[in-house]
Amino acid sequence: MPQNARSLGMVAGNGQLPILLARAARARGLQVHVAAHLGETESALEHEVDSIVWVHFGQLGAMLKHFKKNDVDHAMLAGGISRARLFSGFRPDLTFVRLLTTLRSTRDDEALRTLAAFFENQGIRIVSATDQVPELMVQPGLLAGPKLTKEQQHDVDIGREVAAAMGQVDVGQTVVVKKGSILAVEAVEGTDEAIRRGGRIGGPGAVVVKRSKPGQDTRFDLPAVGPMTLEVMREAGAKVLALEAGKSLMLQSEVLVEWAPRLGISVIGY
Repeated sequence: MPQNARSLGMVAGNGQLPILLARAARARGLQVHVAAHLGETESALEHEVDSIVWVHFGQLGAMLKHFKKNDVDHAMLAGGISRARLFSGFRPDLTFVRLLTTLRSTRDDEALRTLAAFFENQGIRIVSATDQVPELMVQPGLLAGPKLTKEQQHDVDIGREVAAAMGQVDVGQTVVVKKGSILAVEAVEGTDEAIRRGGRIGGPGAVVVKRSKPGQDTRFDLPAVGPMTLEVMREAGAKVLALEAGKSLMLQSEVLVEWAPRLGISVIGY
C-alpha cells in the first residue's frame, strides 16, 4: 500500500484473522472499512473497525457500494467463507450473478482471483493481508511441544506430499495421517471436521498437515491455525500439527505455543 494511504477495505470472513488484521491496520493509523458476512464473521469485529456493512454471501453490490462510500481504493480479503455457503445462505445479487458468468469453475482459487479482478476493475486494488501482520507467519522448526518421533516425521512427509497433490486440484489444505495411512483429507467441511473425522477413524496419535496450494496467491486463502485448532486436535486425539513455514499463519501464537505442550501436541513449521 502507498505510505500516504489513509483507509483500507476488508472483505471479512470467519475466524480471528479479520480482527487481528483490523487492529494492526488501525495501529498504523489507517481507517478500516469492512464488508462482513452474516453467519461467518465474528460480531466482535464491529468494535475494531471504523465502519462495517453486514451482507449475505453473494451480495457483492452492497460491498462495493460500502467501499465506494468510504473512498476505499485498497482492500484485503481476510478469513475464510465456508464452502457450505454455496448450498445454504447464498443470496447472490445481480452484480454477483454477472460475475458468476465469467467463472470457469467454482474452485477457490478461480473464484477468488475473479473476485480480486472485479474489485480492481472498480479501482480497488486487492493487497496481501499478510503484509499487515508478518509476525503471524509460521517459522521453520519445532515451534511447541515434544520433538517428533521418526514415525511422526514420516507421516508429516506423507501428508505434505498428499496435501500438495490436493492443492493442485484445489480440493483442500489439510491431511490427517497415522502410521503411513491417510485417515482424512479436507473437502467442503473444512479443517476442523477433517481432523475430527480422522480421529474417529484412526483413534489417538494422528498427524495433521496443512499447506498452501502450489502457486498459491498470497493475497488470499493462506492456511491458518489458532488455539481452537489445538482444541479440535485434543478432541480427536491428534498429536502433531505440521504447517508450511512462510506460507501459513498462526493466530494467537502465544496462546497456541503455551497450550500445545500441555496437550502433548507438537507444532512444527516445515
